[in-house]
Amino acid sequence: MASVRLVHRPASSGDRERRLLAGDVDVARSTLEQGRGLMFRRSVPDGYALVFPFDETDTQWLHMLFVPFAIDALWLVDGEVTERKRLAPFVGLGRAEADTVVELPAGAADGVAVGDEVRLVE
Repeated sequence: MASVRLVHRPASSGDRERRLLAGDVDVARSTLEQGRGLMFRRSVPDGYALVFPFDETDTQWLHMLFVPFAIDALWLVDGEVTERKRLAPFVGLGRAEADTVVELPAGAADGVAVGDEVRLVE
């Protein structure tokens, strides 16, 4: 099985600059995996991402119920960041148009801006 990584490319950099956001990536494909998300975990390690791919672009909601740590969330459409938000433990809530949502440890998405590219690569 190939290792999947999450890579960031700023919109202003062209093809020159890429940065690894996460080398430890889980992809939540099933409804159960997507519904559970990061709930009931005590923490996530640096370099980790949980990716939620959806069949089509729609308003995608995230909540932090039963998540005791802050995260950075990215909403993507065709690999382009449409929204970035830090969600607080337990009470954080976010929504945006997306076909993919990415959850990262708080601080991991510092430097990622709306319009940047974020992609899974093997």
